[in-house]
Amino acid sequence: MRIRNRYFWIAALIGLALDQLTKFWVTQTFELTTPPDTIPLWPGVFHFTYVTNTGAAFSLFSDNGGWLRWLSLIVSLGLVALGIWANLANRWEQVGYGCILGGALGNGIDRLLFGEVVDFLDFRLIRFPIFNLADVCINVGIVCLLIAALRQAQDEKNHGG
Repeated sequence: MRIRNRYFWIAALIGLALDQLTKFWVTQTFELTTPPDTIPLWPGVFHFTYVTNTGAAFSLFSDNGGWLRWLSLIVSLGLVALGIWANLANRWEQVGYGCILGGALGNGIDRLLFGEVVDFLDFRLIRFPIFNLADVCINVGIVCLLIAALRQAQDEKNHGG
């Protein structure tokens, strides 16, 4: 049996599993405290720091983020439908959409079950907001889709169409 969009499903499952496993590890290893519990891996540059976020990226909509759980669910269902019924043209598209699905499901599960998302990746050198592997998956997916679009545009340019 041949699975349609195999790389889509592989990327989604790996992304979701890594996200949920790392969040489980963080919640079992750290205490949710103020100031946040942290382990410096490279002091002043990169830490594991346990915080939660009721909002979206960069804590946007933190005060009124309940609708985000439904947005995550709708995006996830749309991407699942895409993976089932669409013929994604190439591996870049499959991996891109799969990574976005894995990230959307990872953060969506947190929002549905707990009302907040576990964040722990803390780049202090550039004072970047603390994030998680679901966020990484979503961004990797976007990069893959950009690569797919650029490759398609280049192919069309080279082949006159």
